[in-house]
Amino acid sequence: MANRILIVDDAAFMRMMIKDILSKNGFEIAGEANDGAQAVEKFKELSPDLVTMDITMPEMDGITALKEIKKFDPNAKVIMCSAMGQQAMVIDAIQAGAKDFIVKPFQADRVIEAIKKTIG
Repeated sequence: MANRILIVDDAAFMRMMIKDILSKNGFEIAGEANDGAQAVEKFKELSPDLVTMDITMPEMDGITALKEIKKFDPNAKVIMCSAMGQQAMVIDAIQAGAKDFIVKPFQADRVIEAIKKTIG
């Protein structure tokens, strides 16, 4: 069965880019969310195998959403997405339980490598 992935980013074109990379590599898109609060709800509803989570979003940021998801499911696999220059946030995310992070703009091979490594 294809691995089901929840894509979380407040920018629609970023979600589209990730969706495109994942679809071409045989992954199934479980759903999409455009902020952290929606991400937590969708995670509970869809039980995806993995989440790609933007860090900077309105309503609830990615790190807060990550912590909420981890409270709900300690085994959740989340990969953070960040723009350049957000190193401190990336460290926070890893400490909060993120499995890996990918930097925008996305490079397809790096995205796939991070996902395969995380899913195992």
